Amino acid sequence: MKYFIKSLRRLWQMRSGLSLLIIAAVLIEATAIVQYWFASRGIREEAQHRAEAEMQITSQQIKTVLTAVEVPIGNMVWAIERHLSQPDSLYAMARRIIEQNPTIVGCGVAFVADYYPEKGRWFEPYVAKRPDGSIEELQIGSASHNYLQTDWFLRGLAAEEGCWTEPYYDEAGARMMLCTYSRALRDAQGRVVGVLGADVSLEWLSSVINAHPIYPSSYSLMISREGQIMACPVESLVMKRNIMEVTARAGDTTAHHINRRMMEGLSGQSAMTDPNGEKCYVFYAPVGSGTGWSMAVVCSDADMFGNLRMVSLYLLLLTILGLALMGYIIYRSIRSFKHFQLVNAEKERMGRELHIARSIQMGMLPKVRQQGHGHGDVEAHGSLLPAKEVGGDLYDYFLRDEKLFFCIGDVSGKGVPASLVMAVTRSFFRAVSKRETLPGRIVETMNASMTEMNETSMFVTLFVGVLDLPTGHLRYCNAGHCPPLLVGPKVDWLPVESNIPLGLVADWKYVAQETIVSPQTMVFLYTDGLSEAENRTHEQFGSKRLAECLTPTTEESTPADIITRMTAAVEHFVDGAEQSDDLTLLVVKYTKEQLEERLSRSIILPNDVQTVPRLATFVDEVCAIVGLDPATTTNMNLAVEEAVVNVMRYAYPEGTKGSINIEAKANDAHLKFIITDKGRPFDPTTVKDADTSLSAEERPTGGLGIFLVRRLMDSINYEYVRGSNVLTLCKKLK
Repeated sequence: MKYFIKSLRRLWQMRSGLSLLIIAAVLIEATAIVQYWFASRGIREEAQHRAEAEMQITSQQIKTVLTAVEVPIGNMVWAIERHLSQPDSLYAMARRIIEQNPTIVGCGVAFVADYYPEKGRWFEPYVAKRPDGSIEELQIGSASHNYLQTDWFLRGLAAEEGCWTEPYYDEAGARMMLCTYSRALRDAQGRVVGVLGADVSLEWLSSVINAHPIYPSSYSLMISREGQIMACPVESLVMKRNIMEVTARAGDTTAHHINRRMMEGLSGQSAMTDPNGEKCYVFYAPVGSGTGWSMAVVCSDADMFGNLRMVSLYLLLLTILGLALMGYIIYRSIRSFKHFQLVNAEKERMGRELHIARSIQMGMLPKVRQQGHGHGDVEAHGSLLPAKEVGGDLYDYFLRDEKLFFCIGDVSGKGVPASLVMAVTRSFFRAVSKRETLPGRIVETMNASMTEMNETSMFVTLFVGVLDLPTGHLRYCNAGHCPPLLVGPKVDWLPVESNIPLGLVADWKYVAQETIVSPQTMVFLYTDGLSEAENRTHEQFGSKRLAECLTPTTEESTPADIITRMTAAVEHFVDGAEQSDDLTLLVVKYTKEQLEERLSRSIILPNDVQTVPRLATFVDEVCAIVGLDPATTTNMNLAVEEAVVNVMRYAYPEGTKGSINIEAKANDAHLKFIITDKGRPFDPTTVKDADTSLSAEERPTGGLGIFLVRRLMDSINYEYVRGSNVLTLCKKLK
């Protein structure tokens, strides 16, 4: 039974493979047909473009020749009209025209009958240039050469400006194939009395229009407006046959239609069969300059598509060979199909797990809706773009006690191992920053823990900053990371001590630094994935270009604007090159909310607890002004009194007199009590809260006061600034 089932499965697989082979053969053949159609259309279009270019070049050459005749003849008309009273001087003028214009082979003046009675009925002074270069003066008008009935004379009399005649063979004058340009002559009364004509030889036409055939057997021909053959490969037809007569005798209606369109001055293309039964393509267009001439280029089908047909034959043979090879591949594929299924299933599982890992990693970063935290004194925005599904870059920030704690880091390596270290580093930062305020202590604590667990010799470059929001005091510690930039009215690099990355030496003493950040100034932080981003020529984005991108920054620019601008600049620079490293950006803007103050009062007390009632009166007055209810006012009194009494008792050495300045400020959003003294530096926010779950006897001394203040106020903040302890208690106003 099992053998029967296996046989059926193999039979089904073979039938599927055979069906696939047939479908592939049909598709390949269809593809070949489509390719042949597009290729043939492209060849035909190319032939059309080449023929049009050839006809345009020829038209321009002819136009150049004809213009060289029209201009001097037009310029000479007025001179001849002024000398009509001196008919013998016309020979000299015609000679001058020929001598100064090598294009003209003959020039003559013909007058209406009996205009000069003394010269006879037909007076036609004519000057001709002979093949040897000599110039001969003739009077060719006579009964045998009655120019009064010629096309060039009659058309010249009727034309306003000038006109070209039909080509003709001149037996009397130049004795060659000519085309004459005629201009009417008028006497002093404005009457047309004669025609000035200049003859141009057309002997060169055949050589010009067939000088550069676009295919070996292609040729060109030219006809006049009346269908006279002016140039073609068959010399016996030139100036002796009309093109309509030739096609009418041959009985070729297609050629007859083409010739009629050419004589009408139209352009186009058409396929036809020549007298030998071969297919050919005709491209035709009029020649400019008002001559009425048209030119055609004839290309044989064999010339145009011969190579394509040969290539198609080779492709057919290769297709047959390819189908045979495909059959063998299908046979082998059936045997390997199950193995591929297992491999693909494993890849899909790994892909799903990597996707989940990416979601977890990105979920550890501050959420988009939290960017800036809604605090009036600071805005923050970051972005992380891993080079792979998961990466080793990190950034984080949060607010605590009127301070913004933020960091940015880069784990050595990439992929899953780096992402795990990134997650651990971010967790360490959050855990340590919840209880430590100084960046140096935060970094040292993180380094000790990470070095202890570092068995893979991976390390992390990290920058940690703590920005005090009331004062703009920035404390920071750099652990081998890229130096940030301060972006304000100008862009400056923040001076940093390099130190070493985390995870290398457990007891390394990290040097912390500090500076003052002015309102509306941004701190721009990044990983080396920005400065070391490479374009297709392996040129790096670089620190100089980075700083230049930050230069056009205004006070209205937000951190999100800066990140969007920098990201766009990098994308434009790399120009589609593959990303080789994680790219992380973090921008912190110190906005220092400038709400209008509606209260600002202060009181100075000595370090004497007997003056506490004065403090209570001060707090009550402030709370009444801002409109706090009695219960909240009581809480404010408890919190401020606890903080001030603590300063009175412990800030100054025993027996030393000192003072405490209590300043109250309020706007529409907050009420702040700022307590300043010049006693011993002490940060009450670092004191652990008392464990209120224990009894009074079991609970250690201390910590209850700060616990009370934290519960009563929305935030507390401590800074030691210019030799003074500054403690800020903040309460949000509804």
